[in-house]
Amino acid sequence: MAHTRTFIDKLLLVVKGLCMGAANKVPGVSGGIVAFVGGFYEEFIYSLQKFNFKALKLLLNGRLKSFYTYINGTFITLLIFGMLISYFSVSKVLDYFLEHNELNVWACFFGMIIGSIYYIAKDFDHWNKKTFFAAIVGLAIGISISFLNPATENDNLFFIFFCGIISVSGMTLPGLSGSFILILLGNYVLLLVDSVNALYDTFAEIIKGDFSFTKNSERLNTLTILGVFTAGSAVGLVSLSHIISYVLKHFKHITTAVILGFITGSLGVVWPWKKTVYKLDNVGNTLIDSNGNEIIKNYSRYFPDFVISETWWAVFFVVIGISILLGLDWYGKHRKATA
Repeated sequence: MAHTRTFIDKLLLVVKGLCMGAANKVPGVSGGIVAFVGGFYEEFIYSLQKFNFKALKLLLNGRLKSFYTYINGTFITLLIFGMLISYFSVSKVLDYFLEHNELNVWACFFGMIIGSIYYIAKDFDHWNKKTFFAAIVGLAIGISISFLNPATENDNLFFIFFCGIISVSGMTLPGLSGSFILILLGNYVLLLVDSVNALYDTFAEIIKGDFSFTKNSERLNTLTILGVFTAGSAVGLVSLSHIISYVLKHFKHITTAVILGFITGSLGVVWPWKKTVYKLDNVGNTLIDSNGNEIIKNYSRYFPDFVISETWWAVFFVVIGISILLGLDWYGKHRKATA
């Protein structure tokens, strides 16, 4: 799937990485949807499955150019570069708007997922008993996940490794949000807030020449948790890509139908009209994470009141979200026509 890329192609890959990074950041939104709708999902999965024993052998033998070519290095590097930029820029902007205008942000995401469903379904002409059943199964799973209640925090290392495998699902499975799954597993704060903070603090101390963290058992335990989580994520990313590559190759239409149903079911997770339910202690006070933020337990959904203007603004942003995807569809057709 690797081919010669123009400068514009490379720039667009970075932008796609930006979008994937921003999507993965938000509980309920899947970076995999960006890959699927952006038309690079199959190449993404194909590239990930190239991280195998052959790639390791090339790397260990010092054949770096062959290794880079084998893993589709340009594609993966530019995509990851976009995700890294997103972490320090787009995701920060997203955090700001989620804090100050949460309803309209969720409304825009809701519209984008509706647009995604249209985008995938419009060219899918393979409906039969098998694909219809597959779509229903995907829909049922998606809806079920939307209404699960979160578990309590668990720092067992085997469970942490499992969380790592699950957390990357949002990148490889369109419609399944890794961040939201971590909330359901009860480890969102431990793995995406506390552990990351511990790593940041450790690096800051090392730069200053301070190695006192080596005597801090709590810090070392948190860093161990982060290490196990990262290992699980790496294993999950590579193993899931191999599984998905196999099913895409042998059951492409059924897989697409499942994904279509799953994304439709995931609409419940990003339903804009919801109230955040926070974790409380025994006395009823809201629990705070290490960043000083209130810990999210789940979301309480409600039907909007169409009498108030706030609702109509949200509807407007749903339309904006749908329009973004229709714009991508138009751009894709226009690009093919002028190629």
